[in-house]
Amino acid sequence: MAEAISIKGIKQGVLVNLDDDLSWDALLKELDGYVAQRDAFFRGAQWVVDVGERSMDADAVAQLMAQLQARQITLLALLSSTESTRSAAQSHQLFTELAAIPSTRPTQVPEPPDDPEPLPELDSEEHGTAGVLIKRTLRNGRRVRTTGHVVVIGDVNSGAEIVAGGDVIIWGKCRGVVHAGAQGDESAVVCALDLSPTQLRIAGLITVPPQEESKRRVARPEMARVQDGQIEAIPWS
Repeated sequence: MAEAISIKGIKQGVLVNLDDDLSWDALLKELDGYVAQRDAFFRGAQWVVDVGERSMDADAVAQLMAQLQARQITLLALLSSTESTRSAAQSHQLFTELAAIPSTRPTQVPEPPDDPEPLPELDSEEHGTAGVLIKRTLRNGRRVRTTGHVVVIGDVNSGAEIVAGGDVIIWGKCRGVVHAGAQGDESAVVCALDLSPTQLRIAGLITVPPQEESKRRVARPEMARVQDGQIEAIPWS
């Protein structure tokens, strides 16, 4: 599987390289199994797929798009050195070159819940911005979506998800999926006492932390931010 499929995080999303020698049906089956084992990691991701010299027609491209969509993955681009494959991709309005993909793409963020706790009026000249305060651990399956900031006093477990238009601050361990600046704000940050997310996004950028590195790292407070078009983690103090 490792030889047939390889991934890495790029500015435009996730770059997925697919083996161009394996039969198409076998590759699709292997790809679906690969994604199924990492469902929370890839859910909601934007993919750029490189198929190398593989020749694909419009039906094959549609088959790939449908399979990814079923896993809640958006196919942004299909890269290939074969002209017929590029033409088939273009017939489905897919990009065929990395340089043509916008560095940030608009992300639709659902409206806040109908019954959020109202914030008290500030009797001060320093008026902050709207946010959501959560005083508990977010467990697997829990989702928080808001156009403002999110502060969690507790952990964000694997399988939990936060989508915020502003910053995300976690006073605990971050193991889930976190998307800050979801409306395109690259100045947004993600902070946690232990920053080891399944997936982390800021605006239109995404980072894919290597699994081996996550196991070796020492827990420490960190802040993730956008620097020079990439997401980087620095000490948070």
